[in-house]
This record gives sequence, structure tokens and C-alpha cells, in this order.
Amino acid sequence: MKDVKISVIMPVYKVEKFIRKCLDSLLAQTFTEWELIAVDDGSTDKSGAICDEYAAKDSRITVIHKENGGAPSARNAAIPKARGEYLYFMDSDDWAEPNMFEEMYSLAKKYNAQLVVSGYYIETYFSDTEFYSQEQSLPSRVFETQQAFRDYAYKMFDKNLLYAPWNKLFLREYVVNNNITFKNTFWDDFPFNLDVIKDVERVVLTENKYYHFMRARKESETAKYRPEMYEKREEEHVWMLTLYKYWGHEDEKSREMIHRRYIERVIGCIENVTNEACTLSAKEKKARIKMMINAKPTRIALKYAKPNSNMMKLMLVPVRMRSTLLTYLEGKIISGVKSGNIKLFAVLKANR
Repeated sequence: MKDVKISVIMPVYKVEKFIRKCLDSLLAQTFTEWELIAVDDGSTDKSGAICDEYAAKDSRITVIHKENGGAPSARNAAIPKARGEYLYFMDSDDWAEPNMFEEMYSLAKKYNAQLVVSGYYIETYFSDTEFYSQEQSLPSRVFETQQAFRDYAYKMFDKNLLYAPWNKLFLREYVVNNNITFKNTFWDDFPFNLDVIKDVERVVLTENKYYHFMRARKESETAKYRPEMYEKREEEHVWMLTLYKYWGHEDEKSREMIHRRYIERVIGCIENVTNEACTLSAKEKKARIKMMINAKPTRIALKYAKPNSNMMKLMLVPVRMRSTLLTYLEGKIISGVKSGNIKLFAVLKANR
């Protein structure tokens, strides 16, 4: 293709059960002026071969095969090869509605946007065919100034619209000129987005939902036990505080959002420690929890956070009490629900 409007960049690793649906959803797009750069990141299953199969049938698809280096290295390997006016980052185990590119690109061109943000679906599977669907979106809006976007960003963070890359179109020129790449870390999408929005000026938000994010398959990055999760959440919290300091935003609503989101993630870190996959002894788990609930960022977050639900208020009670034992037991209850009733866990999490 001589005239590529959207370059789709997709890391591929051990997703042979899901990638055909993903690729078929791209081929079904009503907007046809796109290219796909699929990066086979050392897959040990048939994922790479499936990509080659599709590339042989459609000249818009290019496949790069490389040694395993993680999603950040895969995405970064593809960015310099992209020819599109806009970049789109897709995960190879998800899928998209057929009108996604057409409508998002139309908005991008109409408003000369550097960034287009859309709503999406979270689909938490509790069997091979059954899932709980959660919709994430905010009313459509065109931000006429940089300040208008910054003033509204706390709402978009609160709806999880600014964390992932796959509900966005990024102006390639803006990304390249600002030397924005994916950092070599797990959950690399969040720091990438922070680098994008730090100085972005022209942003469009659409309430329409296109992307289907599949959560809770056992092989998913979001379903793994993470020994370093707490340290990662600490790092992300500092990034958020740094961003808002850079923006000069000290307003009450933004501050409350930042600290509420942090304390919710601390609860997730507590569950992570009590997860059955965690190899620490009970004594070590309690010591880890004691450290988390007594840490300075946790105590500050409790001061400013205003939980949205009675359930979350209740969950924070043992943390406010600094009770290691009660917090440990709470974590075990959450872990039990998460492993024993995925549907219930998804509903509770969505309404926290």
C-alpha cells in the first residue's frame, strides 16, 4: 500500500488459541487503509506461523520474527517500520468492532488530533464461552485546549481510559518527534501513555466502544502472580504524582482520584501476596502486608481517598486499623473469590 493511514502494531506471543479472532477482526474493518506489523516475539506455539499464513493472503500484513524480549521490545521494533499517519497498538488475544478504525480515524482528521481515545469493553471469562462484560466510557468530547484536557484527565484516569494503548489512535509524527517508546518493564503501556499525554495538546474523546479486552484467561499477563507487584504500583503512583506536579494541578478532585486509585491497587497487592501461587510462608506474607499497610504512601492515600462503594469502604477498615491479621484474612477472602468464582470477582471489581 502506498497510502497507509493507520499502522497497527501487535506483539505476538503464545496466543494460538486467540489470534485468528484478533486478525479476523482487523480484516473485517470497514476502513481498509491500514497496515499490520505483527511481531512474533519468540513464540513457542503456532502463533507466528498463523501470522505468516495471514500475511501470505493479505499484503497489508507484515510479520517480524524475533527472539523473545517481551512486549515492549516487540512494539519498539515495529514503530520505526510503521508508515501510517497514526499508530494503533493491539494485543493479539483481543478483538475489535469492524467500525473502529473508520470512526476513530474520521475523528482524528476532523479535529487534527494528536490523540483519539475511545471507550471499550472488558470481558472477564469464567468459562470457555461465558463472560461478564463491563463497559468503560465517558461522554464524547473535543478538548479545544491543552488545559481543558488536563482539567478533565482525572475523570479519564478514573474510567481506566488513559492506561492501555489499545483504545487510542496516536499521531505517529507526535510519538516519533518526542522519542516516545515503550519502557522495558511489564505493564509497559501505562508509562508510554503518560509520556504521550504529558505535553499533548489536541485530544478527542469518543464515548463509542470498539475494543474487546479479554481478561482472566490463565495465560494472560493480567492474570499472573507478580512477586514485584507492590514495587510496581509504588513506581506507578510516583509517576502519577510527578505528572500532576508537572501539570501544576493541585486540585482536590485530581488529588482524590490519584490517592483512591493507589489505595485500591494496594488492596490488589495484598490479594497478590495471599494468592495461592505466592510461595512466601504465612509469616513472610504477614510481614509483607504489615509493611504495605504502614507505608507512608498508604497512610497519605487513606487521608484523601473517598471510596465509591460501601464495599471498598469496608475493605479499607482493616488497613485503616493497621491490623496485619485482619488485612491478611481479607486478602485470603479476596483470593478465594478470585480463584473460585471469577464472575463474582469481576462484578465486585467493576463496582468497587
